[in-house]
Amino acid sequence: DLGNNLHQGRKLIDLPYQLTYSFLPKRPYSERLANRAASYGKEVMVHLPMQSAGRMDLGYGALTLELTQREFQESVQVSINSVPHARGVNNHMGSLLTQHPGHMTWLMEVLSTRDDNLYFVDSKTTAMTVASQIAKEHYIPSISRDIFIDSSKNEKDIKSQLRYLKKIAARKGFAVAIGHPYPSTIRLLSDYLPTLLEHNIEVVPVTKLIELHAQQQQWPKLSSHNPSKVNY
Repeated sequence: DLGNNLHQGRKLIDLPYQLTYSFLPKRPYSERLANRAASYGKEVMVHLPMQSAGRMDLGYGALTLELTQREFQESVQVSINSVPHARGVNNHMGSLLTQHPGHMTWLMEVLSTRDDNLYFVDSKTTAMTVASQIAKEHYIPSISRDIFIDSSKNEKDIKSQLRYLKKIAARKGFAVAIGHPYPSTIRLLSDYLPTLLEHNIEVVPVTKLIELHAQQQQWPKLSSHNPSKVNY
């Protein structure tokens, strides 16, 4: 959810680890902070606002069921283009929209026709999501999150989630965690991240996680989003 708060965004980006930062489109500080992240060698994503089951306000670039295919796909393009250095996309909210194969197909069609070979991260805001499956069908590099570290802003709960994150990484070989620019999250990450190496856990960009996931699944290497170029 980066882009609304300059101070908190800077604090997160300045952490000396290869975190990946996801920016909401057209927010006051999204472009400035994305440039800062890239200048530090950090990976950047676009945090695409998608309609939730609770009909929450999504702000600029909201993707909803009411949009036509043209409106939807034009909005996706504008949002992506508004965030410099983007390597991938993930959904902001979207517990309703990510359940709809047609709209997820529209999204993946946009990603598959761009020249920047963007990946997709399914934030999995609903167990009913079809986003990752549709991404795979369109040969979009993709991965799903394993854990939200701060669904609760309570520090005790965040600490518990961070401990659980270590267990997931140990069991699977990697883990995808999503967090937010809350003061409590930033403070706890500052304390937590230095301890990971003690547990033989490395912080890596999302591109690396997607590579690891593909290796585990024994997926073919994708030289592009064109299925004719898949090395079966």
